[in-house]
Amino acid sequence: MATRTTRLVAGSVALAVGTACLTAVPAAAQPRHDHADVQSIVDGYVAAGVPGAMVYSRDRRTQWTVSSGTAEIGVDDPIRPWDRVRVASNTKMFVATVVLQLVGEARVALDAPVERYLPGLVRGNGYDGNRITVRQLLRHTSGMADYVADVLADPIANDHPWRPEELVAIGLSHPPLFAPGAGWAYSNTGYIVLGMLVEAATGEDVGTQITDRLIRPLGLHETSYPKTGDRSIRGPHPHGYYAFPGQPVTDFTQLEPSLPGAAGSLISTGPDLTRFLGALLSGRLLRGDLLAEMRTVVPAEGGSYGLGIREIPLPCGGSAWGHGGNIIGFDTASAATRDGRAVFVVANGHQADGAPVDMRGAVETALCEDE
Repeated sequence: MATRTTRLVAGSVALAVGTACLTAVPAAAQPRHDHADVQSIVDGYVAAGVPGAMVYSRDRRTQWTVSSGTAEIGVDDPIRPWDRVRVASNTKMFVATVVLQLVGEARVALDAPVERYLPGLVRGNGYDGNRITVRQLLRHTSGMADYVADVLADPIANDHPWRPEELVAIGLSHPPLFAPGAGWAYSNTGYIVLGMLVEAATGEDVGTQITDRLIRPLGLHETSYPKTGDRSIRGPHPHGYYAFPGQPVTDFTQLEPSLPGAAGSLISTGPDLTRFLGALLSGRLLRGDLLAEMRTVVPAEGGSYGLGIREIPLPCGGSAWGHGGNIIGFDTASAATRDGRAVFVVANGHQADGAPVDMRGAVETALCEDE
């Protein structure tokens, strides 16, 4: 089991069956219609082998949710909006926001080399911390290789805590993918480095900074950045599942959070993540010029990418901003528009063929439905 756990954790860190149901969010206005198009999409996830899936959506007037399948195999219990899940690479939006706040406080410079803040960390095997900037780390244009490649081969990776320096060393053991600024490649290693940079600039670990700057001020009561060794999801939560080809479905809810670290360890809910995105896009968290920097994008795999956030063009016009997350047991996506529409999608497992859930359709449909 340790080997199977490790392989899925590693592959996922690199960003579900039951009767369909419609669940009203407590204390919210009733849905304006039955959200049949979104319901059909989440039913399709379950038909493809995902145990359960849920979409939570809100605008400035209403909030609603649809779900399909179950939060726990063998139990008729749908995933609910307030259920806490591992949101994986949605964490990157929080890390990027903290880094940009530090830029606004003149404690970090966007175009400064990482060597200024973490001397000697990024060095050797073709890497030079004097040539990789903070902006490049945030945007995945550093050329830094991902640490998950070697973790895939480690049979006990999920069974012990990790120091961020160890994860960075694994990434740097592979040569650069390209010269800094010369391309785009998703790098969890770069966000581990950014977590270390936050600590170097503030004297506190990145989880404490995320909590003090974002989670507490915004009242994100169901959101947490788990400490090393805290493998459980506290509070109400669905189970997370995965089945390797030819193997039975296995419960993978437990996870060592220091393995995804600043690249993806956050636990949250639909209401909390959409509240965070609303605050971010409305300018409550960043100065106008820094929010503009965050939303300045470059071409990237899967669409345009800014500083820790993706631009998502919508079929009904305009764009949404958000991120996706894939980790052992959970696939998630969150997005919001600047006019107040927001959505969160979660599935508590991959499809029967082992592929992660493609959540773009649910995101686009929910946001365009609420236009």
